Amino acid sequence: MKPLVGQHPTELATSGSWRRRRWLVAVPLAIVLVLLTWMLAFGLTKNPDQIRSVMVGRRAPDFALRTLDGDRTVRLASLRGQVVVVNFWASWCAACVTEHPALSAAWQRYRDQGVTLVGVLYNQDPVANAQAFLRTHGGSWPEVVDPGARTSIAYGVRGPPETFFISPNGRIAAWHSGPISYGQLSSEIDRLLGRGPTA
Repeated sequence: MKPLVGQHPTELATSGSWRRRRWLVAVPLAIVLVLLTWMLAFGLTKNPDQIRSVMVGRRAPDFALRTLDGDRTVRLASLRGQVVVVNFWASWCAACVTEHPALSAAWQRYRDQGVTLVGVLYNQDPVANAQAFLRTHGGSWPEVVDPGARTSIAYGVRGPPETFFISPNGRIAAWHSGPISYGQLSSEIDRLLGRGPTA
């Protein structure tokens, strides 16, 4: 191939290699920009708390856990036939403080209607801290200790607060991550008691 008039052959070679280098830089840069745009548009806007738990629809993992005061053991198997609300919480959890009045109100309303609320202390939170929390904020439903976080792991808990609704047949019917409201509690409990619109 003849060189173009007015250009030295070495200048043409330099120009061709620069074009190749420019593509080697431009293509990866374009890929990175597309990925960043996708993440900003879709990935980072999704609330991880709205992701459905894989536990919903499965049989609830059984547990037999001692209460905070050590006086008795709460066995999930013995609660079969009732609606069971299992709430994972911790004394250091600000969102747990936020949701606590809703749990108290639901317990007062439903405790004599075939509903049991069980609080599971998350991640080996010291019992003394949990007891101080309950003295401050109240609450008379069963609160249990989870040695080695075995129950939290079995339920796939990522962090408190998380609430599981167990139907009378022992299956996990619903799950909520983050502070739960009284309306959400009563809606799910009523549904499992056969009173809700989708019961």
